[in-house]
Amino acid sequence: MNSSPIPAYNPGEIESKWQQRWEQDGLYHSNVDPSRPKHYALTMLPYPSGDLHIGHWYAMTPSDARARFMRMQGYNVLFPIGFDAFGLPAENAAIQRNIHPKVWTYRNIENMRRQLRSMGAMFDWRREAISSDPEYYRWTQWFFLKLYQNGLAYRKMSPVDWCPNCNTTLAREQVWGEDRHCERCGTPVIKKNLEQWFFKTTQYAEELLRYDGIDWPERVRTLQTNWIGRSEGAAVYFTTQDGDLLEVFTTRPDTLWGATFMVLAPEHPLVDKLTSDEQRPAVEAYVQQTLRQSDIQREAADKDKTGVFTGGYAVNPVNGRRIPVWIADYVLMTYGTGAIMAVPAHDERDFAFALKYGLPILPVIARPDGLAKSFAPAASMRAGFAEVLSGAGIAFEQNERGVFVTLQSGQIDSYLNIAKEYLNSGYWNEIVGSRWVFIFENGLWEWESPEAEARILARCKELQPAVRSARTLMEMLWNVEFYRDVLFHAEYGMMINSAEFSGTPGDRAKAEVTRWLEQNGKGKYAVNYRLRDWLISRQRYWGAPIPMIYCPTCGIVPVPEDQLPVLLPEDVEWKPTGESPLKLHPTWRLTTCPQCGGTAERETDTMDTFMCSSWYHLRYLSPWYHEGPFDPKEYDYWMPVDTYTGGIEHATMHLIYTRFFHKACRDMGITKGNEPMLQLRNQGMVLGEDSEKMSKSRGNVVSPDNLVAAYGADTVRAYLMFFARWDQGGPWSSGGIEGTSRWLRRLWSLALEPAAAKAVDENLIRNLRRKVHQTLQAVTRDFREFEFNIII
Repeated sequence: MNSSPIPAYNPGEIESKWQQRWEQDGLYHSNVDPSRPKHYALTMLPYPSGDLHIGHWYAMTPSDARARFMRMQGYNVLFPIGFDAFGLPAENAAIQRNIHPKVWTYRNIENMRRQLRSMGAMFDWRREAISSDPEYYRWTQWFFLKLYQNGLAYRKMSPVDWCPNCNTTLAREQVWGEDRHCERCGTPVIKKNLEQWFFKTTQYAEELLRYDGIDWPERVRTLQTNWIGRSEGAAVYFTTQDGDLLEVFTTRPDTLWGATFMVLAPEHPLVDKLTSDEQRPAVEAYVQQTLRQSDIQREAADKDKTGVFTGGYAVNPVNGRRIPVWIADYVLMTYGTGAIMAVPAHDERDFAFALKYGLPILPVIARPDGLAKSFAPAASMRAGFAEVLSGAGIAFEQNERGVFVTLQSGQIDSYLNIAKEYLNSGYWNEIVGSRWVFIFENGLWEWESPEAEARILARCKELQPAVRSARTLMEMLWNVEFYRDVLFHAEYGMMINSAEFSGTPGDRAKAEVTRWLEQNGKGKYAVNYRLRDWLISRQRYWGAPIPMIYCPTCGIVPVPEDQLPVLLPEDVEWKPTGESPLKLHPTWRLTTCPQCGGTAERETDTMDTFMCSSWYHLRYLSPWYHEGPFDPKEYDYWMPVDTYTGGIEHATMHLIYTRFFHKACRDMGITKGNEPMLQLRNQGMVLGEDSEKMSKSRGNVVSPDNLVAAYGADTVRAYLMFFARWDQGGPWSSGGIEGTSRWLRRLWSLALEPAAAKAVDENLIRNLRRKVHQTLQAVTRDFREFEFNIII
C-alpha cells in the first residue's frame, strides 16, 4: 500500500497560519453569554520595557494553558492582556536617550504586542487596556475623585528622598549604595518633608486581614498579615516635663512599671521643645544623620543601636517617675506614634540600648521558667559551701574562679539561707533571674525599684573597686557571662516590682493593667497596625496627573468630572537633574479655579503606578465604554476574577492595594462583593543556566524571540511547563528544550502517520481506552492544581 510522506513539522509556518485564523474567526473573543458559566482568567499585565523576557513567558503561557483547559471544560473564558505603561523607566529613557516618554513607551508596546502574539495565547485583543492612554487615566483620575469625595484621599506632609544637588525627589531605585547617594550626581541623599497625597488603606486594615471565601496561597496571606502587622495593646498617656501629651502605643502595658526611659523618633514634633540648650548641638547633628538613612536601614536587626539624650524628661503615668527622653533612629514616625516607652528588662532592643548608654533597667516580670542563678567568687564563701549545696540538691559547677549555681523554682530560699551563713566578710552574693536579691553581711537587699538599685550599686562599689566603672546594676551583672541568659526575657509572667499589681498572673496582667489605665484616664485599649496609609504622590511626569487644583481663595478644589482627563502636556523639556517637567512647564500648571473662577494652579504630582494597576482588571471588561470605568453589564457577568496569576513579589504592595481599592469601591457602590480575585496562584522564577538570576551583566539572559525562531512557540511553551514546578521555577537548560523539541516532532509524526491495516485486538483497545480515561482524570486534576510539569 502506497502512503504519502508525512509533511515536515514547520512551526514557523504552522503557528503563524493558525494564529491569523484564530483572530480572523474571533475564536478567542469573549462575549457575555448568560447561558454559559463564565471564567475570568487574569495574568498580571506587563510593563512595556521594550522586550518580553522569558519570565513573562513563564508567567503567561502556563496561565494561558490553564485558561484553555477551562474553555475545554465548557466555560466561557475571558483572558485579556494590556500594558502597565506609566513609570519611571520611561523618564530615565527621556533623559538618557533624548526621547519623549510617550514615544518610548508606545514604541515598546508595539514591539511587545508582536512578541505576545507570537506566544499563540488566547488573549482577547479587543479588550487591550493601556494605562497611559488618556481614555484609561481619565478613569484613574475619576477613581481618585471618588476616593477624595468619600474621605479616603487626603494630603499631608511626608518625607521623601531628596537630592539637594539635583533639587529633586528620588525613587527608591535612584538611591544607591550603603551611603545612600543620588545615582545621577553622587550627592548624599537626605529626607525632606513635602505635602503629598495619601489613600486611607489603614481604614480597611482589619478587613484586609480576612480571607473568607478566597483561595489564596498561605505564603501570600502570611506575607500580607505580617505586612499589615496587627497588634493589640494600649495607648498610654505620658506627659513631658512641660505638660505636653506624649502618647505611646505598647503591646505590653503590664511592663509599664519597668519603663525607665523614653525614645522618640528624631523627626518627632516634640523633639525640639524637649531638647535642652546643652544637648541641642548633639541632637541636631543626630537628626541630620538620621535623615540620610532609609527606614529599612534604621530598622535592621543587626544594626548597632545609636541615640542621643535630649536633655528633657517625661513622666511615667503609672508611678509618677521622671524618666529621660532620648532620640534614636530605630524609632520611626511611621509606626505607632513615633514614641516608645523603653522597658529594657523585657525588650531585647531596649536592653541593648540601655546597656550601651548606661540607662537604668528594672525587671518587672518574673521569669515563667522559674530559673535563677548565682555566682560566688572563690574567696567570697567559707570552706564547706560547695558541700552544703550538694547536700541540698542544688546544682552547681566549681572551678578556680568560684562556684556557679543554677537554681530551680523552690530552691531559692534554701540557697539564701546557705549563702548568708557562708558569706565571708567584705563580700556580697546575689541571685538573679526569677528573683533579684543581693546578700550582704547586714542582710538581704531586694532589687525592687530604682532607689533600691542605687543603694545596692553604691554598696557593691564600696566593697569591690573592680565594679566602680559600672553605671547600672545590670551593666555590672552583664559582665558575669554566666548570668547573661537569665538577665533578660520578653515572656509573659507574673508581675513584680509593680506596686499594687505585683503578683498579678501573666495571663491576666495585660487586660487588668489596661482596664486600670482606662479607669484612671491614663490610657485606653488600642489596636495598632504596621500598615501605613498609601502614599500615592510621585514627583514625576510620566504618570496620571492628580486631578486637584490649588486656589488661593477656595483652597484645595477637585477638578470637575466633566473636565477629565487632566491631560499630560507633550511639549515638555527634560533636565539632566530629573526634575519633573510638570513643575517647570510655563503654562500647564496654570489654570482657573472651578469654584470662583480665579487664578489657580494644578497639582504637579502624578499618581503612583500601583493606582493604575489596582483597577486594570475592571477596564478589561469594556475598554470601549465611555460612560464609566466599565460597562455594568460586563461587570455583572464577568466579575469577580476567578483565577489571577503572577509573581509573589507583589504580595505586599499590588495585591494589598487592589484589595483595598475593590473594598473602598464596594463601599462607594461602584463594585460588588468583598474581593476582586477569588483564586490566586504564583509562579516561580526562571534562572539562568548558571542557576543565577538572569541579567544582562551576567550574560545569562535567554531571549524568547530567538527560541521561537529556532524551535517554535509550542516548543517553548511546552518546555516552560515541563522543566520545573510552575510555582517554584528553576534554571534554564538548553539541552532540555532540545528534548522537548524532539518530543513535539514525535507527536507530529504520531498524529499524521497512517494507521496500519491489521486485525484489531479488543483487549488492546479496552486497555488503551482505560489508559486514556486514567490519563484524562490525572491531567484534569493536574490542570486544576497548576501542576503543569506532571501533565507534560
